[in-house]
Amino acid sequence: MIYAPERLDDGIAALSAEPVFRAILDRAGAPRFRRRANGFPTLLHIILEQQVSIDAAAAMHRRLVGLCRPLEPVPFLALDDDTLKRCGFSRQKTGYARGLAEAVTSGRLDFAALAATPDDEARNALVALKGIGRWSAEIYLLTSLHRTDVMPADDLALLIGYQRLTGAAERPRASALRLRAEAWRPWRSVAARLLWHYYARGPKPLSAVAAAGGIG
Repeated sequence: MIYAPERLDDGIAALSAEPVFRAILDRAGAPRFRRRANGFPTLLHIILEQQVSIDAAAAMHRRLVGLCRPLEPVPFLALDDDTLKRCGFSRQKTGYARGLAEAVTSGRLDFAALAATPDDEARNALVALKGIGRWSAEIYLLTSLHRTDVMPADDLALLIGYQRLTGAAERPRASALRLRAEAWRPWRSVAARLLWHYYARGPKPLSAVAAAGGIG
């Protein structure tokens, strides 16, 4: 089975020497996240995930899959506004999704080429598309291209997990998490996975880690 990011176990072994990650592993065990496919359906799904819960986005995606077979750019572009609205697309996301489909059909976005592109170039290629911001691009790099050193610090769950872990009174800014994550190179993607894993498993701060310095 292939997990995202690549070399997940190697990254866990490297990060486990740091008390904060050792505590997560001791409490929740190692995370196991399946890799998402590289291609149009996944990036479209990430657009649906913007500003809504994962469950809500998954429900929209399921409705779309039931109406658009196969879920590829040309069939998608044939769907009218009412159909997309029934799937849960807002007017804004309809525009973003059609722009993505047109970028793929025109050749402006080539997923095979993207897979072979360095992280910064791949991120830039994605954010050049309307509706694909830094968060969407970095989630795609981590989950679909299984890159090892990406920290999608704008992700709300990561920020909440970081806050809970340190016992901070306020949720940190994304810039603070990015700065702290510099120490986790070249395994920032694995660090993100561990923080997501901790966020999903429970809300309590690891007080012993916070007392020892934690990640603040």
